[in-house]
Amino acid sequence: MPGTNLTREEAERRARLLTVDSYEIELDLSGAQQGGRFRSVTTVRFDSAEAGADTFIDLVAPEVRQVVLNGEAHQPAEVFADSRIVLRGLRAGRNELRVVADCAYTNTGEGLHRFVDPVDNQAYLYTQFEVPDARRVFASFEQPDLKATFTFTVKAPQGWTVISNSPTPERPEDGVWRFAPTPRMSTYITALIAGPYHSVHSSYQKDGRTVPLGIYCRPSLAEFLDADAIFEVTRQGFDWFQEKFDYDYPFAKYDQLFVPEFNAGAMENAGAVTIRDQYVFRSKVTDAAYELRAETILHELAHMWFGDLVTMKWWNDLWLNESFATYTSIACQAAAPGSRWPHSWTTFANSMKTWAYRQDQLPSTHPIMAEINDLEDVLVNFDGITYAKGASVLKQLVAYVGQDEFFRGVQAYFKEHAYGNTQLSDLLGALEKTSGRDLRTWSKAWLETAGINTLRPELTTDGAGVITSFAVRQEANPLPEGAKGEPTLRPHRIAIGCYELTDGRLVRTERVELDIDGELTEVPQLVGKARPAVVLLNDDDLSYAKVRLDEESLKTVTAHLGDFAESLPRALCWASAWDMTRDGELATRDYLELVLSGIAKESDIGVVQSLQRQVKLALDLYAAPEWRETGLARWTEATLEQLRAAEPGSDHQLAWARAFAATARTAPQLDLLASLLDGSEVIEGLTVDTELRWDLLIRLAATGRADEQAIEAELERDRTSAGEQHAAWARAARPTAQAKAAAWELVVEQGKLPNAVQESVIGGFVQADQRELLAPYTTKYFSVIKRIWETRDHEVAQQIVTGLYPTLQISRETLQATDAWLESAEPNPGLRRLVTEARAGIERALKAQAADAAGA
Repeated sequence: MPGTNLTREEAERRARLLTVDSYEIELDLSGAQQGGRFRSVTTVRFDSAEAGADTFIDLVAPEVRQVVLNGEAHQPAEVFADSRIVLRGLRAGRNELRVVADCAYTNTGEGLHRFVDPVDNQAYLYTQFEVPDARRVFASFEQPDLKATFTFTVKAPQGWTVISNSPTPERPEDGVWRFAPTPRMSTYITALIAGPYHSVHSSYQKDGRTVPLGIYCRPSLAEFLDADAIFEVTRQGFDWFQEKFDYDYPFAKYDQLFVPEFNAGAMENAGAVTIRDQYVFRSKVTDAAYELRAETILHELAHMWFGDLVTMKWWNDLWLNESFATYTSIACQAAAPGSRWPHSWTTFANSMKTWAYRQDQLPSTHPIMAEINDLEDVLVNFDGITYAKGASVLKQLVAYVGQDEFFRGVQAYFKEHAYGNTQLSDLLGALEKTSGRDLRTWSKAWLETAGINTLRPELTTDGAGVITSFAVRQEANPLPEGAKGEPTLRPHRIAIGCYELTDGRLVRTERVELDIDGELTEVPQLVGKARPAVVLLNDDDLSYAKVRLDEESLKTVTAHLGDFAESLPRALCWASAWDMTRDGELATRDYLELVLSGIAKESDIGVVQSLQRQVKLALDLYAAPEWRETGLARWTEATLEQLRAAEPGSDHQLAWARAFAATARTAPQLDLLASLLDGSEVIEGLTVDTELRWDLLIRLAATGRADEQAIEAELERDRTSAGEQHAAWARAARPTAQAKAAAWELVVEQGKLPNAVQESVIGGFVQADQRELLAPYTTKYFSVIKRIWETRDHEVAQQIVTGLYPTLQISRETLQATDAWLESAEPNPGLRRLVTEARAGIERALKAQAADAAGA
């Protein structure tokens, strides 16, 4: 039986048979405040290419009441099973189907999510349909290439606002909101958001056209909503994208809705983008948080063209949607007039690409253009390859074909395929026409193979320090055990930067850009020139590859990493050092010393925060166990030193306060946390606001210094949904067997927590200082995860499988337990992939720990 799955073959057969014209969807949400179920009535009109053919429409619903096909009623019990309604004996040409069902609200962030705000006790609804969850709200042909128009009619409680893809009508007296039909679009980008939301409105105006803009959030967050800043970024995106794409924004309005308990960062519903409401900042955050929010806003806006206007035929081209939106959002931040973040490629190099490098070295690594056989494949494929590696490769493609030629190809692509569906060959064909480059070989090497290359400089000098030979060696790294494919050498477009120490700063004195291919590429442009202090391959981060330094450059960088005059080469060197640590080429203790020698000079706050996270991760996972506490003590002392030395009120001060709060361990350090929390001690310029208070309290709870009474007192100060999530984290973090058992019971046995609360409980449960306390749960984990995967909704099941894996139990015994389960449980491919990825983390940690011990 298919369950809730859909195969690619089934989708292709259905697409050959059907052309869908329109949906009319009536939803009765009048009882949403009380919860339960809601009535859904769908009328869909479609054409069939064959008379008498059979097919099916998708629906996930507790009860189907009516199925009427072409005027003939069918008994629901006879035609509805396994998330499908069978449609038999279609007419050639036009058919009409009406389905009446009772559908269910969710608390998992899938389908129609219902949330009750503890501040006002009001319900707030929003839909999340990607990948296959429109079928939880209305009967639909749930695949991206069966586009149609959608007309929503929604009955809602009095005083509510309802938002959808089409412009919001005037508030109706009868409580029934009637929306105009949408343009043709895929089911997964339709949207419905309803509740007593707060809103701010403006418009974007250009060349005589006005696009209404709206921003929405819950009233309890309204005082924190910085709408002007959000509108500013949005308008910059409109200007830049419309110019680069040479295609006007394709929908009638643009709303951005900050919604609660959202599983992802945001979702590109056409004209009605939903965004996690943690981006409405309740407390002070660093500029890196504003940069990330801006990138998210621009990412979703880019999707209006790439993904919504033009959509992939099937999910194997998901990367096209996500990589394109990621690349163009960063490019817009870097180049749009007035942008606050012209250094955005630095952030990309230090965060997105490290995510890609990590993903590409897992047993589950796959080509960018992944083989997606069914929905279960795609559900676990929103990963670092689909987003970050794909965007990195697109960045290289732009360098390879030229930026002007790239965007001219994109412009032709949009014009030819507007409101339609495409595959990779359509985009590459357009780019070949504008660039004159044959991209078939490039595509095969970069998009259809897995794995990563390493680039190393090979140079010789004479007695006077003049370069006598220079070449770039490319290595095709072996794929991880279990990965499909073969190591591949690829063509790269890279820049080589030459840096000299000038007045204590590393300044670029020369740059060479070239194509490299094969094992060895000679670089004659540098022969005969004086050897620089640092030779940096892949300068400007044009390509996607692991980069290593030659011996002399490594010595200079080790002593002067913080002295690069520009942020991007610093970020590239930091990323290389982190990659070497993960690979066991650099001992964790040496990585710690490298960071401590340069982080105080690092001006980019995003890089500082990345380094803080990476050091803590290295100490927790990659440090030799017998030295780990020494390293943690050294790091914690450094975080406190940096906190006290930072400029009062600065982003760096806040970042160091949080880093210190995450790792404080001695009695005096914990006393300081408690004193900052109760106000008996003050650090000049540091505002101990709501979010920082929770950071302090959670660490105190995790170390046994804060009990249930302290947690409840803090929750009383912050009786909000965010406060409830923080309190759940703190309770689960307490270092007692009872606290761990209670958390396990809530997540694994009862399984009724909303997605966001469950995530918090899991986060609190897994504490790096509590390895012994958590050790008994390894056996329990393997006894329950298959049942969890088969009985829970995907999002919450994935949280449990990945979050509760015994990542901290770094031992051969954990590997053996994992292998035994993989052999005996016969998990489906999605579950197998997640557990195999987690297992790879143990294997990598063991290797890195051995390297750290050897470096003692």
